Amino acid sequence: MNIGIIGSGNIGSTLARHLVSLGHEVSIGNSRGPQSLAAISADTGATAVTAEQAARSRDLVIIAVPQAAVPQLPIETLRSSSAVVVDTGNYYPTRDGAIVEIDNGLTDSQWVATVLGRPVIKAFNSVLAGSLAKGGLPAGTPGRICVPVAGDDLESKTLVQDVIRAMGFDTIDAGSLVDSWRQQPGTFAYCRDLDATALAAALAQADEDEIASYRKKADEEAAPYFREIVATKTLGMVSPSTR
Repeated sequence: MNIGIIGSGNIGSTLARHLVSLGHEVSIGNSRGPQSLAAISADTGATAVTAEQAARSRDLVIIAVPQAAVPQLPIETLRSSSAVVVDTGNYYPTRDGAIVEIDNGLTDSQWVATVLGRPVIKAFNSVLAGSLAKGGLPAGTPGRICVPVAGDDLESKTLVQDVIRAMGFDTIDAGSLVDSWRQQPGTFAYCRDLDATALAAALAQADEDEIASYRKKADEEAAPYFREIVATKTLGMVSPSTR
């Protein structure tokens, strides 16, 4: 497939490495331009491009940027694309600022779909980058990590799930985009490296009345990391890795 990735952080670069190894034609872009991606391109084998060029990919476009950066994506290109678009992001108010529509009830990815004006599939948001990089196992292996996929179009979900299986992970249909809150930060399914049976139970265990509480807990836990990122950027240092 012809695949574009917008975002060159831990998730974007890890997915690029996996997808290139599977034989896909992969491009990766970010807000800083291709010149900033030389090392990642050399490491992953993906072609460094602009975000606009990555958004033009024919089959699959993966968005791996913070929620705050979503409005700066090449929206018109994404809106007119026939490619399946995957949102890997998570809303953290400390990092992203308050997003009123999410605070008032939209799921993280419903909001992304609203901003882009097109459907998206929710995937890869609830897996740690390290697990995604090294946790793949052959099909049938006990304890194989399972990745939830939510969205409103069955054909698009099937395509994404096929990619996930090829990368060495099990996958579960986590319902519609409305249901994707079950895999958002702070829930029982978030970043826990669960197998298919345990993941299904974790998704079912989540309580819709607790969405705000899940988000608040996750945001409070992540806040020190986000402050460290700001500090290291201010000092011109390299920030530590995370999901």
